[in-house]
Amino acid sequence: MTKQIDEIRNTGRAMKEILNLRGSPVGVRLLKTDTPIPGAVPADGHRYCQALMRARHGEHVVVTAETIACPAAARAFGFKPLPEPLRTGKGLVGFGITSDDAVGMKMFEGMTVLEMGAIQQIDLFPLDKTTEVPDIIVVEDETEKLMWIALSSMHVHGGERIRGSTAVLQATCVDSTIIPYVEKRLNYGLGCYGCRDATDMASGEAILGFPAADLPAITEHLKHLANKALPHSRGKHAYAALTKKNVEEESSCSEL
Repeated sequence: MTKQIDEIRNTGRAMKEILNLRGSPVGVRLLKTDTPIPGAVPADGHRYCQALMRARHGEHVVVTAETIACPAAARAFGFKPLPEPLRTGKGLVGFGITSDDAVGMKMFEGMTVLEMGAIQQIDLFPLDKTTEVPDIIVVEDETEKLMWIALSSMHVHGGERIRGSTAVLQATCVDSTIIPYVEKRLNYGLGCYGCRDATDMASGEAILGFPAADLPAITEHLKHLANKALPHSRGKHAYAALTKKNVEEESSCSEL
């Protein structure tokens, strides 16, 4: 187990270094028991997205039905029933997200959620400091950086196209944690009203999650990309050539 933990920590460091991530990739464990987790602090009064933010910045936190603040995430993880205003869609009308109750209701009906009581707590920690094997890896950062993770995941799965599923709601809990956990695949989201309001997610950032079982192979391909494709793309060589060509053409025209 110690060797496996060391390898997970190393992959977390490698991913952060290769992509120059602003924070750490986050390991997430969805636990069916309420056994206290050594070293974890309760995320009292925090939304799941806020607990995830804390883990991304180096903290080890745990979320339970008693401590989670977001009612939508509480239902998604099977902690509590969905409140009536959200279930009927009226809540989304009140937030100004939609102007039609039926649309809001449909958005929640389509969510991938865990059965009530399926888990008892959620353990979140920076990957490079883990002491346990996670179920899911969640990464939040600029979209270009996430692109390389998605490309690496495609390589791991033989070039199969990635399917993205989102309601532009519950981007951290449903899109990047529950869907990867239930469907055992990478999923990505553009962020959502809630997490952008409640966390430090920047306007150009997005989020994705994938099964931890894919972590070693994804990181290995990231190393491959770092040898050529990644630096070449970031160097914008084709764009530089286009710019040079345009300048030369403008110069030629001005001489006529």
